[in-house]
Amino acid sequence: MSERARTLAGVIDPRTTSERIAGWVWPILMALFGGLLRFIRLGQPQAVVFDETYYVKDAWAMLKTGEPRDWPVTIGGIKIDELFASGRNLTDWLPVAEYVVHPPFGKWCIALGLQLFGGAGNPFAWRVATATVGTLAILILCRVVLRIFRSLPMALIAGFLMAIDGMGITLSRTGLLDNFIMVLALGAFCCLLAHRDWADQRLAAAYRRQSRQRHAKWIPVVPWRTRMQNDNGSRRGGTDTSGNTSTIAESAESEFDPDATQAMAPIRFVLDSTGPVIAFSWWRLAAAILLGLATGVKWSGAYFFAVFCLISVFWDAWLRHQHGFRAWFVTGLWKDGILAALYMIPVYIAAYLSTWSGWFIHPDSYMHDWARTNPGKGITWLPEDLRSFVQYHVQMWQFHTTLDAPHDYKANPLTWPIQQRPTSFYWRELADHPGLCALRPQETCVAAVTSLGNPLIWWLGTVCVVLGVIVAVVAKGGDWRIWAVLAGFLGGWLPWAQYLNRTTFTFYAIVILPWIILGFIYVADWLHELFDAFTFWWVMGGVLVIIAVVSLFFYPIWTAIPVPYSFWLSHMWFDSWI
Repeated sequence: MSERARTLAGVIDPRTTSERIAGWVWPILMALFGGLLRFIRLGQPQAVVFDETYYVKDAWAMLKTGEPRDWPVTIGGIKIDELFASGRNLTDWLPVAEYVVHPPFGKWCIALGLQLFGGAGNPFAWRVATATVGTLAILILCRVVLRIFRSLPMALIAGFLMAIDGMGITLSRTGLLDNFIMVLALGAFCCLLAHRDWADQRLAAAYRRQSRQRHAKWIPVVPWRTRMQNDNGSRRGGTDTSGNTSTIAESAESEFDPDATQAMAPIRFVLDSTGPVIAFSWWRLAAAILLGLATGVKWSGAYFFAVFCLISVFWDAWLRHQHGFRAWFVTGLWKDGILAALYMIPVYIAAYLSTWSGWFIHPDSYMHDWARTNPGKGITWLPEDLRSFVQYHVQMWQFHTTLDAPHDYKANPLTWPIQQRPTSFYWRELADHPGLCALRPQETCVAAVTSLGNPLIWWLGTVCVVLGVIVAVVAKGGDWRIWAVLAGFLGGWLPWAQYLNRTTFTFYAIVILPWIILGFIYVADWLHELFDAFTFWWVMGGVLVIIAVVSLFFYPIWTAIPVPYSFWLSHMWFDSWI
């Protein structure tokens, strides 16, 4: 039975109830496994790690005063980070609002953990939010793979890779912002896939209903490859293959079967209808909100919004083509794309602005009174609060587009997928020899947190993304699922190509980790079709075992487990990793 015939028969989702339950239970169990790797010893190291010095202290100040505040470098000769990690009450040292370069939503998430689990002095409290969303991302990725590939084993493979990857683990165990962007973008993408499934069912029902009407009309459309083969628009079997569209059938459902006709001639019959409006769904609305919040963590969320929305509209249009409605591309633009933009853009902007509510509420927030003290400057027709708000954003934009300060761990964005220069979040020599260091008491004992992804996951995933594009074009003749793989790269990695001289770090690539894994799954799914099940699963099982062993090997230097110096050094495979 053809794909269209299955659609007409109403076979949209043939899974049984037990399969649907399994589609939630097993991903949840996989997420719990990944959660263990993230939450065990989450309070270690007992220190402010790398850029936690900005985001965690800002979150604590926001929790206490409503807005980020300037911090002294030292108090009484003791570094402020050491005092903060010891739990000292520092409220009296926060009188002045601070200039920050990222929106506040991610820091409010960190602040929630501080509020619930004890505040300053408790690293678990300021890392629990990132660990939670890192665990949730495993579940969401499993659901994404289920919607794309309709395969629970493939979904569990994806979840397993996400659970054991080093960058996923280290970013979940550190109070930074990037994990929030990743999970919000991934959640929005899952919503857009759910919208696609909803639109698929709506179009299928409309096609089934309209094709059975007494006066249904059909239009012949010649595939472009056939037109290229027929020089000068030659005719075959009396059928017009010049590409012109004309009504050739007007019948009840029992008199005309476009699938049967398709088998007899190199033409395709489409219904003389553009189909229903599928621009709006609650899933799409939820995606706009999540992407607005992602931008409220870092502005890079805006790229995800632009790319995801364009791909979603293209998917809608392509579904019209697949189901057999006419003028699918033009209809997808004016009937879906424009209408979707009319509500998604305002919702996205409103979600972003809501993350700044504290700035508007507190009159002493940074630059809140800029318009009053600078009359005649900025966008003068705006109210004072908004004029100050816009000028603050201008300053933030100038910072982000001109930042080129040298840094030991600066990494060119083009090298992120191959993990050329991972970021060392934490490295300390320990005076005693706890844990694994007891095995070599004569060696220096160290504890490290290195934001390095599992090399095999990232290297294989990167290769699979490239191979997946080739497979989608050559072997599959075009496949909508490849856009699901490329979406994260187009939204989370490619935009950084315009900032190659900017100071950036490899751990920013956490936002593309789910799509690195999707590339791996895309190729795995293709290979599953080529080989018999026994061969495929034995080979896949071997690959996963090797990847898991590599993660086990690196886990101590992802999580600050004390190890002998020689053990740490054995993980530095390249000079650029040190």
